[in-house]
Amino acid sequence: MYAHLHLYVFIQCFVTSSVCCSVISSCGCGMGFPAVLLPQLQGPGSSIPITQDQASWIGKRRYTRCEFRDFFYSTIHLFLYLLFLLTGSVEMLPMFLGNFVVPAAMARAGRRAAHLAVIIVTLISWAIFILATSYEAMLVARILQGAVSGMMMPLRSVLVSECSSPLYRGAFLTTVSLAQIMGIMLVHLIGTLLSYQMTALVSMSFSIIALIMTVCSPETPSWLATRGRHDECRKNFMWLRSQEELQELENMILATKLHESNENHQLKIFAFAKREFYKPILLMSALFSMVSFTIGTLMVVYPIPLLNVLMSSDANTSAWMVALDVQSIMSSIVAVYAVHKIKRRTLLFITGALCVGTQTAIAAYAFAKAKDYLPFDTIWIPGTLVSTQMICLYIGVIPLGPVIAGEVFPLRFRSYSESISLLSLFVTVFGVLKTFPDLCSAVGVHGTLALYCIVIVACMAVVGMLLPETSGRTLQQIEEHFREGGRLLPNEADIKENEPLNRSQSPVKQSA
Repeated sequence: MYAHLHLYVFIQCFVTSSVCCSVISSCGCGMGFPAVLLPQLQGPGSSIPITQDQASWIGKRRYTRCEFRDFFYSTIHLFLYLLFLLTGSVEMLPMFLGNFVVPAAMARAGRRAAHLAVIIVTLISWAIFILATSYEAMLVARILQGAVSGMMMPLRSVLVSECSSPLYRGAFLTTVSLAQIMGIMLVHLIGTLLSYQMTALVSMSFSIIALIMTVCSPETPSWLATRGRHDECRKNFMWLRSQEELQELENMILATKLHESNENHQLKIFAFAKREFYKPILLMSALFSMVSFTIGTLMVVYPIPLLNVLMSSDANTSAWMVALDVQSIMSSIVAVYAVHKIKRRTLLFITGALCVGTQTAIAAYAFAKAKDYLPFDTIWIPGTLVSTQMICLYIGVIPLGPVIAGEVFPLRFRSYSESISLLSLFVTVFGVLKTFPDLCSAVGVHGTLALYCIVIVACMAVVGMLLPETSGRTLQQIEEHFREGGRLLPNEADIKENEPLNRSQSPVKQSA
């Protein structure tokens, strides 16, 4: 029996691995590649020499406040200014657009076909980098990488969640998030040893592996059910999951049939007013916004200035930044185990509360230091506080975002819902990074962090009201919860799994 179950776990690992390889290549390596590419292009003997301005289009450029103001008042470069404010580099605008292109492909062609398309475009982008002989070709490759990175953001959660058993779904989704971090670290490591062409070739190899594995993987049963292809749905479900989970399959097929029948008698537009559509979007928007206002976001763009304010003048802030990066990777590895063993709400609110507490303490320390209330100047108090918050972020708050996003959206709207909720992530990250220098000038670092804490607490309150405990629940059970309201009892998943879907929570009643 255990060998039988282990076979299905291996199969689900195979599908998840195909997504991980794709994420490593398109998101991780693609995101970290400019750090390898630009020094070699700007170095002596470069085959494609570029200027500093050209480099800022390929990789994210960090501006001072004066540079922002001067750039804004330059009418000639107004468009470039707006693009930089929104993105930071040329690949980020296609990333934003790719996030809204992929839902249509997922809904119409299928999850597998959309993934294959993303992999092929990723292969083309790496091939251009390897063969490029001009700066313009580099820009085209970065634009393609931005598009596929944006497309993978909603696609990866949908693919893994629809192919995974409820028991292992959290760990698999966390593994996909870890793959992105590992891809960044991998490309940085290889880039210090090899040329950017060889680094691109190594990065490209992960897409080749992903292509082979995806060709060998089936279409998700959930998408086949929505298209009325129930025989294929059952066949693929049996390939991915054990017979002990067949009740979930029958519940899903029955629900899709009844929803299709009901929607034939009403306008499609009214479907978007349903609770199972807008409540998960509000939930995920609050959760993504919560992440944006933590120090973790600031550490991506403003690590050195922030650490310089918090630590003593003799602190080696660059070494601290590297140490925090390594710690984040280790914490992300621990997160795979934590998400698998600890319930979602418990882990989220414990780590979220610790984030609020440490960020408040950091703001208090920054205030005391700015007012000369401290009789000492040390690196260990702020260093410990920042380190604690980064651990909490990467073990709980950050990896739980994609995990919960892969669970709460209803099947009929799953392709579009996550892309809509990710809009809040783009907007809030842009808002935080844009306003941080001006807020620090107006109210200081302490006031800015305290203000961000208020936003985090407000977001946590919204998440607390909307988020059910999704650990161990099937996607169908979670969807029914959002449709009917109420609260899932601790043992309700086990009870409902053994009951017909139309006994106590009939889809006909739910859709009425």
